[in-house]
Amino acid sequence: MKKVNVGIVGSGFIATIHIDSYKKVFGIDVCLKAVASTNKKVQSFADKYGIEKVYSQFDQLLEDPEIDVVDICTPAHLHESMIIRALLAGKHVICEKPMTGYYGTGEANVGSTVSKEEMYHDVIRRMDKLKVVAEQSGKLFMYAENWVYAPSITKCAEIIKERKNKVLLLKGEESHSGSHAAHSALWAQTGGGALIRQGCHPLSAVLYLKQVEAQARNEEIHIESVVAEVGNITNHLTEQDRGVIAARPVDVEDWANVSITFSDGTKAAVMAGDMIVGGVRNLLEVFTSESAHICNMTPNNHTLSYFANEMNMDQIFISEKVETKQGWQFVSAMDEYVRGYIGEFQDFMECVAFERKPKSDFKLAYDTTKAIYAAYWSAAEGKRIYLSTKHSIKI
Repeated sequence: MKKVNVGIVGSGFIATIHIDSYKKVFGIDVCLKAVASTNKKVQSFADKYGIEKVYSQFDQLLEDPEIDVVDICTPAHLHESMIIRALLAGKHVICEKPMTGYYGTGEANVGSTVSKEEMYHDVIRRMDKLKVVAEQSGKLFMYAENWVYAPSITKCAEIIKERKNKVLLLKGEESHSGSHAAHSALWAQTGGGALIRQGCHPLSAVLYLKQVEAQARNEEIHIESVVAEVGNITNHLTEQDRGVIAARPVDVEDWANVSITFSDGTKAAVMAGDMIVGGVRNLLEVFTSESAHICNMTPNNHTLSYFANEMNMDQIFISEKVETKQGWQFVSAMDEYVRGYIGEFQDFMECVAFERKPKSDFKLAYDTTKAIYAAYWSAAEGKRIYLSTKHSIKI
């Protein structure tokens, strides 16, 4: 049996999701060899998950000759430099979203003071350099976009591939009641707001399915233009009117709506928000010339439960971002499977073990990030942004 040694960077929420998924990989001996983190509780984290080595510095992990894959689960503004360093150290890389973004150079309120056009061009330049590093390294870059591996979207891709229908319209959304993390309010930490934190998921799924269609039909399809609107809704609320909304944005948006036109004349719409209560919404609708597909990852009615009160419910997972566990609940059974995490890490480990390319790769990460910053540019200037291989032309 092939063996893959993994070194995880970070010990927060997303790292635990990755670890749970590694443990369900079959046919490959996945060893969680090391974790690098500055968290004071990293040793207890390692003990809990059976991780052999603990490093306080990222470079220590990179110098470990046993590590085959570096899994980056750190805050977004650290991703780009860590990707480059890991690739140059001869490691395969898994990186959480986004691959990179614009985080400024120490300016106050980056999201309010720096032009979105400037952000767009800066991100494109840096992604182009990153692409060169990735290609020259000869190592795999695996983009941790779980939506690509969600069973409902995987099935949709299978149908599109076999039927070869023209995909006319895609509509995707990820929304919830807002992040409690302080860094989510700051552009310098996240590279944007609801669009880059949540909207990246349905956006990547849309781009992935259009590429499945293009390959099935032997066509070339790319984004022709982007029109977007973003807003800050929750900061207009009084404390009384906030209810259970957690979002408190400083210089980022808490709502975004993006319209994409593809080169074949078809459309996609992506929405993300931080003011939607009732648990996280992970939805994608796909309409072809002869079929319709509704992918309800969460919420779905696979398991419905009713609770008269919340007694002894603290350790029971119902659904991400749900504000209460009382009453009728859409219980997210096998959440890590339904949302694609298990399929994602099965693919990644097979790619490392058997030297093949992942479904979620550098190109998907690049195209998603490019579209996001084109959307920010569009929203800031109230204009359609046309995309091309020479970046953008404003009209």
